[in-house]
Parts: sequence; structure tokens; C-alpha cells
Amino acid sequence: MAAPNSLILATAEHLSRFAPFDSMEREHLVWMVQRLKLDYYGKGETVLGPDSGPVKTFYIIKQGVIHGEQDVARAQDDADWLELHEGECFPLGALLSKRSVASTYRAGRDTFCYELAATDFHELFRLSDAFRDFCTRRIANLLEQSKQVLQAQYAKATSDQQSMSSPLASLIRREPVSCSPETPLREVLETMHKLAIGSMVAVDEHKKPVGIFTLHDVLNRVALKGVSLDVPFKTVMSPNPRTLPPHAMAHDAALDMAKYGFRHILIEEEGQLKGLISEKDLFSLQRVGLRQISSAIRNAGQLESLKHSAKDIRQLALNMLAQGVAAEQLTQIISTLNDLLTTRIIELELASSPVDIEFCWLALGSEGRLEQTLNTDQDNGIIFAVKQGENPDDLRSVLLPFAKRINLALAECGFPLCKGEIMASNPKWCLTLQEWKQTFANWINLGDPEALLHCTIFFDFRPLFGAEHLAFDLREWLSGAASKNTRFLHQMVENALRNRPPSGSVWEFFTSKGNSLDLKLNGITPFVDAARIFSLASGGKQTNTLQRLHESAEPLRVSPQDADAWCDAFLFIQLLRLRLHHEQCERQETLSNNVDPDSFNNLDKRILKEAFRQARKLQTRLALDYQL
Repeated sequence: MAAPNSLILATAEHLSRFAPFDSMEREHLVWMVQRLKLDYYGKGETVLGPDSGPVKTFYIIKQGVIHGEQDVARAQDDADWLELHEGECFPLGALLSKRSVASTYRAGRDTFCYELAATDFHELFRLSDAFRDFCTRRIANLLEQSKQVLQAQYAKATSDQQSMSSPLASLIRREPVSCSPETPLREVLETMHKLAIGSMVAVDEHKKPVGIFTLHDVLNRVALKGVSLDVPFKTVMSPNPRTLPPHAMAHDAALDMAKYGFRHILIEEEGQLKGLISEKDLFSLQRVGLRQISSAIRNAGQLESLKHSAKDIRQLALNMLAQGVAAEQLTQIISTLNDLLTTRIIELELASSPVDIEFCWLALGSEGRLEQTLNTDQDNGIIFAVKQGENPDDLRSVLLPFAKRINLALAECGFPLCKGEIMASNPKWCLTLQEWKQTFANWINLGDPEALLHCTIFFDFRPLFGAEHLAFDLREWLSGAASKNTRFLHQMVENALRNRPPSGSVWEFFTSKGNSLDLKLNGITPFVDAARIFSLASGGKQTNTLQRLHESAEPLRVSPQDADAWCDAFLFIQLLRLRLHHEQCERQETLSNNVDPDSFNNLDKRILKEAFRQARKLQTRLALDYQL
């Protein structure tokens, strides 16, 4: 084979900026480029259509825009099925299947395309592992590239967080506990025991730290010397404690501890106590782990400790993003830890105020689906059993104040109260098994907008604590009742199809929405809604979106390839949400799902377009199944 000339090398260099060509062996890329020809298409000109017969050409856009139009989509909303730009290629599915295309591809403006004959395409498919992997796992392949970029981006941030260059202000884990120097020692020790803290700081009337006392001092200064517990705190404290400003680095505190033999350093700002850093904070809490957090939650004896664990969960999520943990595993880990935290709150509440009623605490919405990110409010309910001779309203009157205390405790841990009052403390959602069945039956039979909205939240219920058999009984009943009511499923589909993911020019869609995209409403909701309908139609028992898609694929005759592509698209958008929430946390902003599209890199934009295309394919499947 002749040495490639400068034009071929320039073309190869240009294509190597785009997937999958950036991952191909250079000899395979040059082999392909040597066989390409360049063609021009004027604006509005058809490049390829269903009437063209089996596809004979592989297209790569050199310059311009290609719009994909599909009859079903056009009939529904007169919108383009997809929009392809420089570096993107088509039509992979038709080439691999050796069939005609289902869409019509037109030039959106004057466009130049590189073209490769189908025979050469199949030979390249055989030669190049990277090209073959991309063709068969397109969105999964792009997702892996994005994850590598994301991992590199977060690795530095996490490394900084875990290093001794972190500012002390970032290591403060709780509000400092302090007292007056005149406070009786007995009262100080009782407070330390009650709050499970290892030190007490004395402050003057201006909140300036003037002394510190630790559990280590109890033996040396109190027990061994037989000091009375009625003496003022100032007689046993260490006066003039070492302080550092909030902007000092962790290594400054570590050096002071080593130099002076301290175990604690106080953080002081403008003459006032702002926090306390212990040796444990510096060397143990720098690496928050799953086991440590779960153990801390299980052993927590008070709400204050659980509030700290809630913060640790958020930090763990950041660390796991940096380690390349996939969105599916990460959201399940977050949800599982939140489950443990909620369970512990319920256990502590039951310990202080026992409830002699058989009940099950239900997780609803994203928590019910094990898909929580960091931006989540409370969606929960209670299902309880009624013994013969008992009055449901009497039992409810006991459970409601109990549930209210739990809802308020969860709010203190960073889970805001639900604005729609979908919480166990609402009498509407604290029901007997029979009342829940009747409520669900009313929604299924009525099918009005409010009922359909409730179904999107409550049908994702999952038992979290207590008598799980009550929830399993309800799920078994619902699976049968919903699958038999085709009219209700038809209404669910109509409701789901009202929320269309972006189509046509995605970035024009963003601009029309105020240059903002709601990653929850426009991104994951189409997948969540469709998966729920598939599960109800097939009598499935799962609540997780990915598990629902896989569980219903075989009974509904969905190809494994389509199900995998839908799952990959859903996971990518979840990954974007997790990244967005972490960035908002770093900037100390209110968490939301709205993102500026200009923040996306080119790879993100490409995968997002593919994800939206998969969402529209999923909705088209719904529309065809229910003839909408």
C-alpha cells in the first residue's frame, strides 16, 4: 500500500477529533480515509431515505448539518427525529442489518459528507476492534469516554479534598460546643456524655475561646486527683488553647499538633470560636468510606450524629464519581445510605416513643426507585395493619404525630419537606392496606390528570422499614389490577407522551427555554415514565427504572439491544445530574436540575443528543403499542 499523501493525513487528523475515530488504530483510520469519497448536498436535499433500498453507503459529516426525520415522529409533532453535526456518522443500524433506513436524512444546510462503501464499512468493522465496539455499543461507547473525562476532572478535586492542603474551614464537621469558664464541671461532663463529644471549649462573653477540656483530661486532672465535680470548669481546663484561622491549611494544624502535642486545634475568626478540628478529623475523616458511614449511621444515638452522616454521604458521592463509579451504582449507594439514615431515625423515634401498631414505612418516588441524587425532597407514606375490633382512625391518630417527628428529623438531615405534602404525616398517605388498595383502584378507574400524576409517584413505592409483607401484598394486588386495565394504561401513555424530550435542533430548544435544560423533567422522566408503564403492562414487580426496562423487555418483545441503549441513555443523564449537583454544592448554590447547555463539552453534547434520540425511540415504541 502506497504511503498516505498529505491530504489523506490531514483528513485522518480531522476525523481523529471525533468518536470512534479517536480510538482507532492509526493504520485502520488511514485505511478507511484512503477509501473515502467526498460528496455535497444542498439545503433540503435528501441524502438517504426508506425508499432507497438496502443501505450501500456509510456517511461521516465533514461540514454542515443532517436532519433525520421519521414518519411517526413527524406525524406526532412535525419535528426532526435527530440532528447530526460535524464528525457524526450514520446510519449504523441499517448498515449492520443490511436493510433500508427507517428515517429520511436531509441536509439542514449546505453539507459535505465523507462516504464509505458498504463493503468497505463491513471490512473496517472486521479490522478495527474500536470501530466495531462503537458500532455495536454506540451510546455505551460514548458513555465510557465521557466517564473517563469526568473521572479525570473529579480526581484532582478529590485529591485536593483528601490532601493536607485543604482549608480548615472545609473540615469543620459540626457547630462547636462551648460553655462559660464558670460552668460546674459536673454539668460539662454531663453535656459531653449526652452529645457524645470528646471535648468542651470554654468561651468568654464575646465568644472568644479561652480554654479546652478533653476526655483525655478526665483521667489525669479529675479522676486521679479526686477533684470534685462541683468545681468551676476553669479549674481543670487547659487555658489559652492553640487557635488557627479558617483559611489555614490542614497541614498547619497537623504541624501544630506534632509540635505541641495537641490533639485538638480551635478555629477562631475575628476573635470568635468557629469550629474545632481533631486529630481524627485530619487523618481519619479525610477518606470517608461506605463502611464507615453505614457504621456511623447504625450506631448513631442522636439526630446530631445523623446530620453529620448526611454530609458524609454527599462527600462519598463526590469521591466515588472520581473513582469512576457508574451512575447506576452511585444512585443506588446514595439511596441505600439514605435508607439506613431514615431507618435509624425511625428506630430512635420508636425507642423514645414506642408505637404498638404493625406498620410499614414506604419510600416513594426516586427513593422508591433507588435513584436518588443529592437533590431530593421527601416522598414517603405509611401502610398499617388493623386488627379485628380496631378503628383505623384511632390507629392513624397515633401514627400521624409519630410520622411528623420523623419527617421533621429528615428535614434537619437535608431532605426538605415535600411541597406537595406527599409525606407519611399527611393523613391522606397514612393508610391501611385496604385503604391503599382502594386509593389505587380509584386512580386506575378515574384516570384524570391528578390521578395520573399521583400514579407517577405512588406506584414506585418500596418498603423501607417495618412490616414489609404489607407492601408486598399491595404490590401483588397492583400488578394484577393495573395490567388488566388497558384503558388506564392508555391514559398513562397519553400522559407520558406530553413530556417530549428535545428534538430537531437541541440547542435551539435550550435557547427557547431560557438557555436552560431541566435534566429531570426533559431528561430522565421520559425513561422513568415509560419503564413504569412497561412494568405495569407486563405485571412486573420491580420499582427501579433499569430493572423495569430489563424485566419487561422479554414479555413485551423489546430487543435486548434497544433495552440496553435506553438504559445507557438514562444512565448518562443521571451522571450529568450527579455532576451538576456536585458543582452546585461546591458553589454553595441551591440544588436544582437546571443546567446551562454552554457548560457541556463537545462529547457531552454528542451523547446527550443520542440520549434524547433514544428517549424519543422509547416514546415511539409506547405510541405504536397503544396506537397514539
